[in-house]
Amino acid sequence: MEEKVILLEGVDPAVLYGVGNANLTKIAARFPKLRIVARGSTIKLSGEAAEIARFDEKLAQLTDYIERYGHASPQVVEQIYDGGMPADDAPIDSDVIVYGNNGLIVRARTVNQQKLARLAMKNDLLFAVGPAGSGKTYTAIALAVRALKNREVKRIILTRPAVEAGEKLGFLPGDMKDKLDPYLQPLYDALNDMIPAAKLSKYMEEGVVQIAPLAYMRGRTLDNAFVILDEAQNTTLAQIKMFLTRMGRTARFIVTGDVTQIDLPHKGDSGLVPAVRLLDGIEGIGIVEFDNRDIIRHRLVKYIVEAFARHGEGDALAEDNNHK
Repeated sequence: MEEKVILLEGVDPAVLYGVGNANLTKIAARFPKLRIVARGSTIKLSGEAAEIARFDEKLAQLTDYIERYGHASPQVVEQIYDGGMPADDAPIDSDVIVYGNNGLIVRARTVNQQKLARLAMKNDLLFAVGPAGSGKTYTAIALAVRALKNREVKRIILTRPAVEAGEKLGFLPGDMKDKLDPYLQPLYDALNDMIPAAKLSKYMEEGVVQIAPLAYMRGRTLDNAFVILDEAQNTTLAQIKMFLTRMGRTARFIVTGDVTQIDLPHKGDSGLVPAVRLLDGIEGIGIVEFDNRDIIRHRLVKYIVEAFARHGEGDALAEDNNHK
């Protein structure tokens, strides 16, 4: 008689056990020789070594499925435990990028989001440029999480320039991390939608997921990683060049930005539009231009963006960059 304690990491026990412990009941029925006690994120097993090993193997398949797809119905449990369907053989919805937490399904919901997802399959460097609320950053992070879950990369690196939008870093409370976190919060928010909290915390402790200001990228070679530069309109051309030249041989990069939201002291210093223009047409580099039709926030956001564009602010900034 042997005993083993399994600590669930990266999956919500409630999802694994199912409504009313329906999944756990089905699993236990397939291991009548084992004594199984599940409490929270801990499963204690007692029984023959061979049965414990078989339980461990099947549980790994089920938890892998949940990590990828964010759910596990009793039917999925039956298929995995009875050998009818491998864990990576779930029905595929072509618009789904990744299955997030609590049943959240992250889809490419607009034409340009779908274009970004398609281009990500065949380009190592992508530019996603467009207005607020069009899902550029969220879609990019979903693509990064999918690549990590599918073991196409070993880490995700998210970065932003630490440029104030009306506030001054020096007047914010706390140490440097505390001062920078507000600028990086949208990246944390997206990750929290797609990776279970415990798993994300572990990933960040181990460096599998890294979030840092752009200045921290200097001197690094970013390899075997999915790297996203967000808010790239607030970088100079020299900074974008510095970032892009960090690209390792097996890295994948996405640069996102909105030229109507430049927070640099001199709007014409933004390097995003010049960089896109310089790199357009190079094989392996994809460019997606989002527009107002892609805006998926509150319905009023679309009209707000359009109103400011009619006022001429957006066109003036874009023109300023084009002549830089």
